[in-house]
Amino acid sequence: MTNFKNLMLGAVATTMLLVGAAKADDDVKLRLNWMYYGSHAGFALGKVKGFYKDAGINLDIRSGNGSGSAHRLVANGDSDFSYGSCGSMVNLASQGAALISVAVIDAMGADAVLVRPDAGITKISDLKGKKLLTTSNAGVNTFFPIVLSTAGLSPSDITLTNVPDGALVSSYLQGAGETVGMLGGIDDKPAEIKKNGGAAPVIFPYSSYGVNQIGYCIVARKDMVAKNPDLVKRFVQATIKSYKAAEANPDAAIAAIGDIVGGTMNEDEGKAQARAVLDVTLSLLYSAANKDRTLGLNVPSDWESMVTLMKKYNDLDPKVDAKQFYTNDFVK
Repeated sequence: MTNFKNLMLGAVATTMLLVGAAKADDDVKLRLNWMYYGSHAGFALGKVKGFYKDAGINLDIRSGNGSGSAHRLVANGDSDFSYGSCGSMVNLASQGAALISVAVIDAMGADAVLVRPDAGITKISDLKGKKLLTTSNAGVNTFFPIVLSTAGLSPSDITLTNVPDGALVSSYLQGAGETVGMLGGIDDKPAEIKKNGGAAPVIFPYSSYGVNQIGYCIVARKDMVAKNPDLVKRFVQATIKSYKAAEANPDAAIAAIGDIVGGTMNEDEGKAQARAVLDVTLSLLYSAANKDRTLGLNVPSDWESMVTLMKKYNDLDPKVDAKQFYTNDFVK
């Protein structure tokens, strides 16, 4: 009887061990700012190489419709993390969305005004009375008023026309609605213009007009950070590992996007465009203030600089503290 009891206890213990070993990975939904483009190659590489799987994460990467939309989908619980404009996140958080940056990928902004070379625009003040294209919810809209102010212009001097992101470059090339250019990123739009047969645009980077902004953050809800810090840590660490791998082997990262997206991303032209975009992103991973080149770090002085600008030009509440918008608890 004693032997039978011992056998039963052993069977129960073995079953419990097997159940523990078979514990399912955590399902995590990452919301991108837009459809896949080269800047997202690090996430793709991490998924294909199994870095997220190794961290116990079953990663679902979804396209977005602009940074503002992506961050809102995290705030309302549709998605767990978003990749998008840090400035856009600050705007939403200051309006009550319980969001926080848990890591920074693009430490420097790539926002710019891009103008067709045949438009006769040689300096940004030449844009007075002109029309530009942009996309609703795009992070690039956040700091445009600062650019105008630095150039001695006001928002009323420029007419912005919203079009869907998928129609932005084609509308730009056609000069739709008598527009002369568009707001966009120097990471992806010049390569997209070239791919569609356009000449290299005249570029006015926001950074040349007093906009020292942080680019793109990994954003999470504050309640998830408080209730499930282990999952946030594993996701951030897997993402940092993925982008380090993309730095070491960008061609492998581009191939990973092709594996996930397929279609033109697997063709030579698509790969070349994605690689050009990724190269710009990889050049923006570390700001000058990130002396130790810690990938993912929310650099306090960069946040302070950006939030100060937004208080001055974007009507951000002067009482907010830059520290409330980020945490480095999961980066190191």
